[in-house]
Amino acid sequence: MQPPVPVPAPGPERRTPWSATTDRMRAAATTEPGRLRVIGAVLALLVVAFGGVTALEVQDRAESANDVVEHSQPLSSHAADIFQSLAAADAAVTEGFLAGRKEPAGTRKEYDEAIGSTYKSLQAAASDTSASQESKDRIAELYEGLPRYVQLVERARANNRQGFPLGGAYLRYANEKMTEDLLPAAEDLYGAETERLGRDRDDARTWPFLSTGLGLVTLGALYWAQRRDYRRTNRVFNRGLLLATAASTVVLLWLAVGHTVARAELRDADVHGQRSLDVLNTARIGSLKARANENLALVARGSVLTPEGKDKYETGFTTEMKELRQQLEKAEKLAEDTTGKSPVKGALAATEEWQRSHDAARESENSGRYKEAREKISQSKKSSYKRVGLELGDARENEEGQFLAAARSGRGALSPLPFGAALLALLGAGAAIAGVNRRVSEYR
Repeated sequence: MQPPVPVPAPGPERRTPWSATTDRMRAAATTEPGRLRVIGAVLALLVVAFGGVTALEVQDRAESANDVVEHSQPLSSHAADIFQSLAAADAAVTEGFLAGRKEPAGTRKEYDEAIGSTYKSLQAAASDTSASQESKDRIAELYEGLPRYVQLVERARANNRQGFPLGGAYLRYANEKMTEDLLPAAEDLYGAETERLGRDRDDARTWPFLSTGLGLVTLGALYWAQRRDYRRTNRVFNRGLLLATAASTVVLLWLAVGHTVARAELRDADVHGQRSLDVLNTARIGSLKARANENLALVARGSVLTPEGKDKYETGFTTEMKELRQQLEKAEKLAEDTTGKSPVKGALAATEEWQRSHDAARESENSGRYKEAREKISQSKKSSYKRVGLELGDARENEEGQFLAAARSGRGALSPLPFGAALLALLGAGAAIAGVNRRVSEYR
């Protein structure tokens, strides 16, 4: 019988580098110097995380605020200019037909300038690569439809110069192209860009909750570490931890104050700038539409009716004038100072004068005095109607200035914070490690 083969005794268990490192850290943490090193590492990590998260969150808000100033507001302004230029072109071309076969040079110049301004604003809007797909589609639609409108206008002019009634028909076709295709597309473009402006503004105003929460946690941890140090050593101050606390406090206060200022300025840009601009743009477009309808009512002489049997263009004039008054009254309430209210009041007074002039012209037309009615309409262009446009232009310029000033101030409150937060976080983390190492060195 053979003796049993001896079984070798099991050797020491092989350990992975990770488990060995963990054991060493656990062993080190059982001593006070080890615990201090762990505390120092955690504090440094918290301070750096606080600064990093603050930099990232505020940078995101600052970029949104910059988009408000550099992209979405200019695009919204270009869209409003397109809308107004199209309506101005339609009003100018109908104005020319009131003069008879020979169109006045001034009216032709107004039309050419309005068309040129439309193309210029379209080009500026199309060149901004940040525009949404919806905006790009509307811009393409306008680029495609505008030449067709111009072609209809030229046919109307050619027939009008020869005294053919077909000129009036082409003018009505051109007006339908404008009111049913081009102006709705321009309105959609303006609506899309104004909505985008609102989103960028809201993104910039969103409170950085993660940074604020992490900042409070960091300050709480630093307070706990200093209180622990005081209870164990009876020393009131640890300069390193005190400096880390000061740096973190500065970042948190800077974050709170800077973002509060930015939110207030961006809100001011919205309430006292953009909302007023929306109302003023609507009022200006309404005045241009009203003028085109007023001219067409005299050109068509009641030949185009609504389904209810009323004069289509006279009905359109009445509707637009009512809307114009409502928008001007709203703009007066939104204006925050005399500089903003004064031109709006002037536009309201001019609108009432325009309405009286129109009523007098309608009375002359209804009495068969067509030439007299035409002269009264033409006279209103040089006085009340022109004044409405000038006053609204001054009001819009004032509100745009207020909007940009407030928006730039909001952007300025956020711009330096990301870099400052990152720098202070690195300083605070280094100070926290140095403060803890000072206590560790006392155990050697």
